[in-house]
Amino acid sequence: MNLSHLLEAGMLICFGFSWPLNVVKAFKARTAKGTSLAFIILIISGYIAGIGAKIINKQFNYVLVVYILNLVIVSANVFVYIRNKLLDKKASVKQDLKIRKIDIENVKSHQEENMLNYTNSLDEIIYKKNTSVEKKNAVILMGGSSDKEIPVSTLAKEFNFNFDIYNKSSDKLSVANSLEYFNNNIAQMLPEGIMIHLGDEDFTLFQNNSAAFDNYYLSLIDEIKTLNKNCRIALLSVNNPDGNKTISLMNAHINAIAQTQKAVYINLENAKLWNPEATKASANFAYSMGLNIRKPLRDVAEILYSYAYHNLSAEKVTMVG
Repeated sequence: MNLSHLLEAGMLICFGFSWPLNVVKAFKARTAKGTSLAFIILIISGYIAGIGAKIINKQFNYVLVVYILNLVIVSANVFVYIRNKLLDKKASVKQDLKIRKIDIENVKSHQEENMLNYTNSLDEIIYKKNTSVEKKNAVILMGGSSDKEIPVSTLAKEFNFNFDIYNKSSDKLSVANSLEYFNNNIAQMLPEGIMIHLGDEDFTLFQNNSAAFDNYYLSLIDEIKTLNKNCRIALLSVNNPDGNKTISLMNAHINAIAQTQKAVYINLENAKLWNPEATKASANFAYSMGLNIRKPLRDVAEILYSYAYHNLSAEKVTMVG
């Protein structure tokens, strides 16, 4: 056995031993960040040069086998790098979807400019409230025309809400103009919780470009979280009494957005089954025991929309069937 060949094989084994570990580590990392493709190519070129030298000198022995084995293992890093780059690209697309604000030129707008003007809710008319006396860190109901009819202050008193709540719903509010409406009429209140009921005005938008619908929704949620990262957020389903497939798909998108953004998804189709009196009884019991737990947004929605279903006219309120 040639000692020089043995030493050369030992050198190659030492150099190549780390590469299988590197392949496993890179595969588990699922990202190409921190990996240099140029460096890997340089190592591969060195091994190819060594193999070429062995072939030219007709040195067909076990050292050549070690060269080829190292070349195969190092080359595996290239395939893992390509796979990780694809994963990085997919992750980047998802991140862009979350933070990007897309201006869709091919979607026909059927809202007038005065949609963005703040319209007082029925609840605020009754109690003669205005923005100058509205408190910060309250819970906000942000919906469209039908939601305006829900008397949130009355229900808050009746069901002993231990926080302030305001109905900031507006005529013809859609996901397309929701961000601007939020910044103009709600952001200054620094809400600690918000229930969002949008989609009734977005059937055409969703049908033509569901990605734009998602991005408008995500942009609104990003703005809310930027304002208050701890803000409680609940997304409410769109009315679908007839089982329309497009609306069902829209609700599936809203549900998915809620899950990815760690928000609460509330299906308003269950409003017919909710029992607000039972909720009132449990709340009264909690208060009698000295508990002062902030009511979950799901319970708040249960009270508001169960009331809407049982007490408001079908002509005015259509969100619960």
